[in-house]
Amino acid sequence: MHRYQKPWRGAWYYVRRVPTAFAHLDKRNPVRVSANIAVADDPEGWRAARVIDRLDKETEAYWRGLLEGHAVEAQRRYDAARTRARALGFDYMPAMELAAKPIGDLLDRAEVLRPRDAAGSGPEIAAVLGGEDRPDFRLSTLFGEYERLSRASLKEKSEDQLRKWRNPKKRAVANLMTVIGDKRLSEITRNDALDFQAWWQDRIVGEGREIETANKDIGHINRMLRTLERWHRLGLPPVFSELRIEGGRVAQRQAYDAGYVRDRLFAPGALDGLNEEARAVIWLVAETGLRLSEACNLTSETIHLDEPVPYVAVRPDGRQMKTDQSAREIPLLGGALAAAKRFPEGFPRYRHRADALSALVNKYLDTAGLRPSKGHTLYSLRHTFEDRLTAVGAPEKVMAALMGHKYIRPKYGAGPSLELKAEWVGRIVYQVPHDTAS
Repeated sequence: MHRYQKPWRGAWYYVRRVPTAFAHLDKRNPVRVSANIAVADDPEGWRAARVIDRLDKETEAYWRGLLEGHAVEAQRRYDAARTRARALGFDYMPAMELAAKPIGDLLDRAEVLRPRDAAGSGPEIAAVLGGEDRPDFRLSTLFGEYERLSRASLKEKSEDQLRKWRNPKKRAVANLMTVIGDKRLSEITRNDALDFQAWWQDRIVGEGREIETANKDIGHINRMLRTLERWHRLGLPPVFSELRIEGGRVAQRQAYDAGYVRDRLFAPGALDGLNEEARAVIWLVAETGLRLSEACNLTSETIHLDEPVPYVAVRPDGRQMKTDQSAREIPLLGGALAAAKRFPEGFPRYRHRADALSALVNKYLDTAGLRPSKGHTLYSLRHTFEDRLTAVGAPEKVMAALMGHKYIRPKYGAGPSLELKAEWVGRIVYQVPHDTAS
C-alpha cells in the first residue's frame, strides 16, 4: 500500500498533511482525496495504491506550482518597487533595512512623496519606504529562476543542447535538497554547504564516485546562487565558494593509434554489426576530425559534393556553436567522401541525437574488442585526426582551421583555403577501399 493511503467511509483515500513549506499557500490540512475505489472491491489496496501514487505526484506538482507562482508574483512586485524607487531618486531598501538607517534618510524619503502627491499611491509608498520584501526563493525554485535569468544566452541552443545544459544543474539542486531539504535561499548557511561537501566526500570514498562530479555539483550551485544574488540583490553570502574537493582530475580522452584504426577498426567487416549511417559517421569523424554532433547534424545544405574540392560546411543550423571558430569548411577525401556520397542529405537517424549514436558505437566497439582501453571512444577518432596532422607536420594555422580551434596568433587574411586544407588532409587519408563505408 501507498504510505498516504487510508480507508475512510468505506473507500480508499489519499490523505496527507501539507508540508510546512507549502502550508501558507494551501490551507487544506490534511489533504483528503478519494481514489474512487471501495475497500470492499480492493481489500488489499493494490489498485488504489496506483491511483493514490498518481494523486500524490499531482498534489506535489500543484504545491510546486503554487510556490513558483507566489515567488514570481513577489519578484514582479519587488522589481516594480525598485524601478519606482530609482525613478524617485533612491536606491530601493526593504523596510527592515531602512529602519536601521539614520532618521534623516527616512525623512528625506517621506518628503519626496508630498510634492509629488504620492501620499495616496500605495505602489509609490512601497517603493520609497520599502514596502516590498526581497523575494525569498526556495531551493526548489532555484534552477527555474536561474534558467529564466539565463534566457538570452540560451536562445540559440537546440533542444538537445538545452537538455545537456539543464540536466546537470537540476541534478545538483536535487542532490543538495537531499542533504538540506527545500530551504529558502536566505536560510542556506555555510554549514549547509559544508554538509553538502561532506555528503559528496562520503560518496567518493564509499561509492567510488568521481571527485570532479562532486566539484561540478558544487560549482553549479555556487554559480546559480551568485547569479540570483547579482540580479535580485538578495543579500546572499557566498556560502558555496572555495569548496572544491582537491585531487580531482578531468578524464582525458585517449587517441587511437593511427595504425590501429587502419588495421583493426577499418579492417574489412569490422564494423558490419553497425547500421550504415553509424558506419558512415565513423568514417566522417575519422577523416575530417568533425565533432560527433557536427557530423550528425550535416544536411544537404552543408554537404557540398559538386565542387572542385568536395567539402562539408559546419554551421549553427538550429544549434549553438561550441566556439566562434567552430564554423568552418572541411574537405572530403577518402572514406569521408564515400560516406558523404552514400548519405548526401546527412544522417536523419542521428540528427540532434549524437549522444545516442555515441552510446551505440561505444557499446559495439566494446563488445567487438575494438577499444584498447575504456578511454578510447568514438570521440577519440577526432583526437587521432589531430595527432595524424601533427605527425605529418601540418602548420598550426591549418590544424586550427580544420579542428575548429582558436588560432593563438593574431588573425590576418581569410585563413587557409579549402585547397590548402585538402592538401594536408590528403597526406593522412586512410588507404582503405572506399566501399567499406557504404
